[in-house]
Amino acid sequence: MDIQQASALTSSAVVAAIPLMFAGVGELVTEKSGVLNLGVEGMMLMGAVTGYAVTSITGSPWLGVLAAIAAGVAMSLLFAFLVLSMLANQVATGLSLTIFGIGLSAYVGKPYTSAAVRESIGAWVIPGLSKIPVIGPAFFSLTPLDYLAFIMFAVVGWFLYRTRAGLVLRSVGESPQVAHSVGFPVVGVRYGATLFGGAMAGLAGGYYSIVNLHLWQEQLTSGRGWIALALVVFATWRPGRLLVGALLFGAVTGLQFYAQAIGVPVPTQFLAMLPYLATVVVLVLISRNPNTIRLNAPASLGKPFFAAG
Repeated sequence: MDIQQASALTSSAVVAAIPLMFAGVGELVTEKSGVLNLGVEGMMLMGAVTGYAVTSITGSPWLGVLAAIAAGVAMSLLFAFLVLSMLANQVATGLSLTIFGIGLSAYVGKPYTSAAVRESIGAWVIPGLSKIPVIGPAFFSLTPLDYLAFIMFAVVGWFLYRTRAGLVLRSVGESPQVAHSVGFPVVGVRYGATLFGGAMAGLAGGYYSIVNLHLWQEQLTSGRGWIALALVVFATWRPGRLLVGALLFGAVTGLQFYAQAIGVPVPTQFLAMLPYLATVVVLVLISRNPNTIRLNAPASLGKPFFAAG
C-alpha cells in the first residue's frame, strides 16, 4: 500500500465514521439521562429521507440538513411522549419506533428514489494542514458537518463533566428519585436529552443521503443506527472512547472497500458483513466483564420514572 492508497483509506474511514459519531454522541447524552432509545435507526432513516426530499425540492443542502434534524426531533418527541409522559416500556417503544421509521421512510421516499440531487456541501480545506501525508486529506479537507462531528464530542464532554447542567443530567440518570427530591425537573431533563439525541440521529441520517451517498433508497442506513447504539456500550458511556470506537468502525468499513477495490478473492457479501462482525466481537469481549458495564452505565437506564409527589 502506497501513500496515496493509505490516504484514500484513511479518508474513507473518517467519512464512514461521521454519521456514527453524530448518532452515537446523541444517544450517549440520551442514555446519560437514564433513557434508552432503541429507535435510532428509525430516526436516522426519517432524517435521511426528509433531508434528501427537502434538498431535492429546494436545491439547498443546508435546508435539507435542517429538515433532517427536524425529522429526528419529531421522531424523538413522539418517543419521549410515550415513554416519559405515558410511561410506556422504553425497549418496546424504541423497537416500535425503528419499525415505524423504516416503513414510513420507505413510503415517503418512493418519489425520491430516482430524484437526482447534484447540490452538495463543499469541503473546507485548511491550508498547510491538508498537505500532511495520509492524515491531511482525511482530517483537514472535510465538509463543515465533518468538522462539526468532532466539535460535538468536545462540546458534549465539556457539558457533561464541566457544567452544572451536565451534572444535573448525570444525576437524573443515576438516581431520578433523589434528583426529584432536591427539585430537579427529571422529566424535563430527560425530554431535553431525548430530543438532542433525536436531532443528532436525524443529522446522521441526513449526512448519509445529502453529503455521503447523494441518493435515497429504502433502508439507506443499513443498520448503522444499531451500530451507534453498540458503540455507546463499547465506549462505556464516555465521549472520548465513543469517538475512538466510531473511528475504528470507520476503519473496518474503509478496509472493506479497499479489499473490494484491490480484488481480494473473498465474496463481497462477506466483506460487507465485516463491520458488523467486528462490532459483535467487541461487544462479546466487553460482556465478558459485566462489572465494566455495571460500573459505568447510568443506574436508572431504561427504568421509568414517576413523580409520586
